[in-house]
Amino acid sequence: MAPRIISGDSHVAEPEEAYREIDPAFRDRAPYLVNDPETGAGMRVDGLDAPVPMAFILAAGRKPEEIGTPAAWETLNPAGYDPKARIGIQEEEGIDAEVIFPSVGMILCRVKDIDYRKACNDAYNRWLQGFCEHSPDRLLGLATVTLRTIEEGIEELREAKRMGFIGVMLAGDPNVEDYDHPCYDPFWEACADLGLPVHFHILTSEADDLSTMIVRKTRGPKIAQFMSIIRGVQDIMLMLVFSGVFERHPGLKVVCAEADAGWVPHFLYRMDHAYKRHRYWLEVASLSKPPSEYFAGNIYVTFQDDYVATHMTHLNPTNRLLWASDFPHNDGTYPNTKQVIAKLTDGMSDLDRGRIIGGNVEELYGLSS
Repeated sequence: MAPRIISGDSHVAEPEEAYREIDPAFRDRAPYLVNDPETGAGMRVDGLDAPVPMAFILAAGRKPEEIGTPAAWETLNPAGYDPKARIGIQEEEGIDAEVIFPSVGMILCRVKDIDYRKACNDAYNRWLQGFCEHSPDRLLGLATVTLRTIEEGIEELREAKRMGFIGVMLAGDPNVEDYDHPCYDPFWEACADLGLPVHFHILTSEADDLSTMIVRKTRGPKIAQFMSIIRGVQDIMLMLVFSGVFERHPGLKVVCAEADAGWVPHFLYRMDHAYKRHRYWLEVASLSKPPSEYFAGNIYVTFQDDYVATHMTHLNPTNRLLWASDFPHNDGTYPNTKQVIAKLTDGMSDLDRGRIIGGNVEELYGLSS
């Protein structure tokens, strides 16, 4: 039987309905759609300076030269928010299932009002549950966990499990202490015990927020800033490894989402080099094995069309590579998914091909073939 093709990182483009059932205390601040003649469709979120550009997020089917131009909500692909239309796209692209991340919910991670953010996340999770229930074998949802406190965060994990989600997404920046602080140990242990992988996605922290595409933060032309958006999640992976989080919680699984994977072999080498040569004078946790082994054992990475990642499999932990469509975002593989997968896996062994296009996702989340 041919292996299933499963995207390890896809998205919804939240409509207003995603926040309609928000806590009544925040109803007058619920995110809502705006449609400006000059800027096009956007989602207005309290606490953000500008609307989230929905034409940029819901870009499936738009030509590259159109991505930065405004568009009305009604002209955008409904498969970003309509589960029936989404299944149609899956069948068209030959995709059997997708792991579903938010889009507006990623940008919400930067909102400073943590209580408001919690209300938005809870409303979104309820909406996403209904979206995924349309086809639970093909739409695999991730709950967005706010984690205001450790105790509440653990309850959020239990609720995510009860609601049928396969994992959870956290903001790139924590609420109080950073994620390597020992206070998070009960939370990480609960993630492992409940079988809920933790996901860190690009564009969810101040270091790599969406404004890097607009506001100059690096040297050179603004397009150079596109290269920086994977740094936030890379730094989180470094922190978790070098601080001994995986040493203390060997059952914890973490997904580094949409940061590509071709960099991983050099990253593994560089971590081991640093540990071997510099651990005696630079701060690091006590580790019982080389840093690269924690990465290879506990961290998964998603990518779309990173040809380097799939043609350096002799250096990459292939059981940790997760192909992704990124639908409906502008970096996604639609409408060329079949051609992209064919190029990525050309000359690859059947075992590695099966792992990368879906088998690793099945193993990570305990899915049946």
